[in-house]
Amino acid sequence: MNAGKPVAVVTGAGSGIGAAIAALLQERDWTVASISREPAPDTDLWLVADVADETAVDEAITQVRNTFGRIDAAVICAGHYAETPALDIDQPAWERMLRVHVGGLAHVCRAVLPEMRRRGSGRIVGIASERAIGGGSNDAHYAAAKGAALSLLRSIAVEVAADGVRVNAVAPGPCDTPLLEAESWERAEEFVSTLPARRIAQPTEVAELVRGLLEEDLFLCGEVLSVNSGTVI
Repeated sequence: MNAGKPVAVVTGAGSGIGAAIAALLQERDWTVASISREPAPDTDLWLVADVADETAVDEAITQVRNTFGRIDAAVICAGHYAETPALDIDQPAWERMLRVHVGGLAHVCRAVLPEMRRRGSGRIVGIASERAIGGGSNDAHYAAAKGAALSLLRSIAVEVAADGVRVNAVAPGPCDTPLLEAESWERAEEFVSTLPARRIAQPTEVAELVRGLLEEDLFLCGEVLSVNSGTVI
């Protein structure tokens, strides 16, 4: 058992933003369970599952609940990214992007919300993207999936707010993670110099905002907070 500590489920905690969120929450004395396809050995419980698979998510959430007794928060960070010109995106690519981002959000929310609503408390944070707000070039399926997930999250936020569950999103812009390849144009000085902040975000900065949404008594419902160096304002 977790000896009274709050319990958070973080999907995609194996690397990048998800790993930073998991590490910060553990520093703040949370018990953290990871659901991911990548190893997350530093979390209190690592469960292997593809968030696009509803049955796998249900089984993982059940195991978290059986292990720690409750789930106080869920951070949905697992993602999938690929660059393809819009007119070249084939059906399998569309389906995979939507299943991970929209399906993954739906599956986690469906699994954790009944308990939270019965208890009258809980926090959910979805990791969106500045692409969901401003679109992007050569990643239309990613932008569309993130945009759809954002609309889904806002709708869920409205439905569960009266039950004491707060649902919000964080939308990072370019971030210094393994997902952003070394040769990416978003790391190039020509692009970075155009940003108001003159640098890209760090995973720890995204994690700190997520922590605030989970821990602080913020009167927010269905809000999207951007950590994007001014990429989209």
